[in-house]
Amino acid sequence: MNRRELWDRYRTWLFDEPALSFRLDVSRMDLPVDFMETMRDPMTAAFQAMEQLEKGAIANPDEERMVGHYWLRAPELAPAAEIGDQIRDTVKQVLDFTAEVHDGSVKPARADRFEHLLVVGIGGSALGPQFVDEALGGQGNRLTPHFLDNTDPDGIDRVLNGLGDDLLSTLTVVISKSGGTPETRNGMLEAAAAYRRKGVDFGPHAVAITQEGSKLDRVAQEQGFLRRFPMWDWVGGRVSETSAVGLLPAALQGLDVRAMLEGAAAMDRLTRRPETSQNPAALLALAWHHAGGGKGAKDMVILPYKDRLALFSRYLQQLVMESLGKEKDLDGNVVHQGIAVYGNKGSTDQHAYVQQLRDGVPNFFATFIEVLRDREGESLEVEPRITAGDFLGGFRLGTREALYDNGRNSITITVGRVDAHTVGMLVALYERAVGLYATLVNINAYHQPGVEAGKKAAASVLDLQLRLLDALRERGDQGATCDQLAEAVGEPDAVETAFHILERLAANPERGVMAERGSTPFTAVYRLARP
Repeated sequence: MNRRELWDRYRTWLFDEPALSFRLDVSRMDLPVDFMETMRDPMTAAFQAMEQLEKGAIANPDEERMVGHYWLRAPELAPAAEIGDQIRDTVKQVLDFTAEVHDGSVKPARADRFEHLLVVGIGGSALGPQFVDEALGGQGNRLTPHFLDNTDPDGIDRVLNGLGDDLLSTLTVVISKSGGTPETRNGMLEAAAAYRRKGVDFGPHAVAITQEGSKLDRVAQEQGFLRRFPMWDWVGGRVSETSAVGLLPAALQGLDVRAMLEGAAAMDRLTRRPETSQNPAALLALAWHHAGGGKGAKDMVILPYKDRLALFSRYLQQLVMESLGKEKDLDGNVVHQGIAVYGNKGSTDQHAYVQQLRDGVPNFFATFIEVLRDREGESLEVEPRITAGDFLGGFRLGTREALYDNGRNSITITVGRVDAHTVGMLVALYERAVGLYATLVNINAYHQPGVEAGKKAAASVLDLQLRLLDALRERGDQGATCDQLAEAVGEPDAVETAFHILERLAANPERGVMAERGSTPFTAVYRLARP
């Protein structure tokens, strides 16, 4: 295809919304000329399903729940006035509490005011706030954010030790819908212990974002947390950025959460349009469907050419893969759906995996994200009439051309600048695209049975660990191999799991488990140092 034909194709497949400084180009996805007509009926069904979802239909049949994250930025569309009032009231509570923190009305026990923010969460409860912090960091001028988003002791120590005495001026926000998520609970307990070591109580330095009546809600009341903000069962973690989950951390940092909500609402209005060519989320969903044959046969590579958007690929990894990665469809058929997502920022990728994208296995499509505004203020000319931003743009266009010349398809999203309004638009765009695509492939995008299965498996491992420790205690100085201990607890088939548990415990001598190596790691004899 020559340059003129590419230009004509570009104009044919371009969605442009100048009022929002937003463009979507799917011309390099090689969609068939009649593809929109071929997909007209499935897309009509997807639009209708989305309309019913926004009206309050049970869109998550497995859990008998409504799905209402779109109401968060349009509470007037909520199916009940009470829900709309709750949404508006929560935003007001977020802004009022933030103002009290910023003006010092709400203050820590042994400091003049809160200067730091510690967010404790996992999954969407951490990725959303982290993405927004990365994208808009420096645009706020209030609390400095830190995150505990895992149950890795060393990672927890790095964050808490990094805070040091600043913990005394740190406000901790704990985010968990159920309050029983182990990683978040562990992070909260570790943070609480760190406050105690500093000689202050945790509760007067803490805020909870959780569902009413949850375990965390009860802890917050018992320990006198400063505030409790709601999470609702109709908002999943991975689509919670425009709820208190995302709004409170952003507001405490001094970011413009009203603008973020307005950007999301503006994109929602665009993506409610029932004409595919005029709906950017529908165009994205169709492009994904075409690329993977409706089976997710190709990976989605996210390439933002802006450092501020470096975490967008991780954010989308959860949103897309947790929503679309399903074993069964809505009719109970085994379909193994999903789209794998990975990515990194440009032009860093010029020196990383673009080599494989260009010349390796063609099992992907790329999404380039272009930001027109280089920086605030003038740029240095690193070469005559050429700036660092010119190089960045050149690398983006050059990579796009190099990929397409070798048969690799791509999408390009263009925005004017990275600000709170733009972040809201991008969040809303992909939320809607995921929902539409899910209908096209007939799956439930709003549950996560695989995640729940992983939690249950982890719980069984921890139960086995406790029984192994009990068996070691009963043996006293005699000790035992992993085979003998697995037999002793009635789990001979779990000997491999027992080996891994015991090896890790022995590598942490403060846990009291000792190992005397035999001829192989498997013949090591384990015993308790303090039986």
